[in-house]
Amino acid sequence: MFVDLPLDQLRTYRPPLPEPDGFDGFWKRTLDETRGHGLDARFTETDAGLSQAACHDVEFSGFGGHRIRGWLLVPRAASGPLPCVVQYVGYSGGRGLPYQWLVWPSAGYAVFVMDTRGQGWSPDTYGNTADPVGGTGPEAPGQLTRGVLAPDDYYYRRLYADAVRAVEAARTHPAVDPERVVVSGGSQGGALALAAAGLVPGLAGALVDVPFMTHIRRAVEITDADPYGELARYLSGQRHLVDRVFDTLDHFDGLNFAARASAPALFSTALRDAVTPTSGGFAAYHHYAGREKELKVWSFNGHEGGGAHQQAEQVRFLRKLFGG
Repeated sequence: MFVDLPLDQLRTYRPPLPEPDGFDGFWKRTLDETRGHGLDARFTETDAGLSQAACHDVEFSGFGGHRIRGWLLVPRAASGPLPCVVQYVGYSGGRGLPYQWLVWPSAGYAVFVMDTRGQGWSPDTYGNTADPVGGTGPEAPGQLTRGVLAPDDYYYRRLYADAVRAVEAARTHPAVDPERVVVSGGSQGGALALAAAGLVPGLAGALVDVPFMTHIRRAVEITDADPYGELARYLSGQRHLVDRVFDTLDHFDGLNFAARASAPALFSTALRDAVTPTSGGFAAYHHYAGREKELKVWSFNGHEGGGAHQQAEQVRFLRKLFGG
């Protein structure tokens, strides 16, 4: 069934931004602190058995100087610095195996896949990066409540900073044109792409699918599905902490990053998505400050969104952006 507002209301849905006082200062301080550690991006070419794509095992320093893993795949037939898609993955996922990221090299672009610290339990895309920072209070199982009592301690502060550093790492490789970097992801990956779009200057584009961590207060009100369900279970016990928790979450809401983004963007949302409710996707699209933006709506799909059909839309979007 459709799980959110009627489509005619969604087409004009633009709620107020949940922007806390000091939002920009918080993120400037976070990135200054992160950049206080050397990026030290390392690319080790690896024989993955792929005749048409060169594969590099990647490490770089993210938040706290913690080492983050990744992959860089570059089409062997292409010459000169290439457009690069920095790919973020969904909740529970990780960088997986190189064979899982061949769409963009097949289209003639490089792809830089960022592993997700402390996750990677998905059977589809497992991970290799630990999160060495412990919690600072009671938590519910999962990542959504780790350190949620203070913005400085929150798990997603580290992860969003990692996402920014992934773009910076990709830009250091000689096969990548630093002026033609696109951020991309679905669900949690969509949240990371939105955050990067709002925090990294000079991006060439953003591909944001069924974004998580967007219009968070409403999402928790209208879905019990995980990962948002982690917050509901946590607050059912920590009743006295509701205001404090949502104050933290407002520092990480994708709507605030959308309002600061300028790169051309392609969004997608699905009307039967009970995991990341559709109103969040529409709200992010309407707040997105870039002039060039598109939204693809999948009326009869859930959290899988457009799947391969959305990938085809993304290929079209980047061909229009970069030519070819």
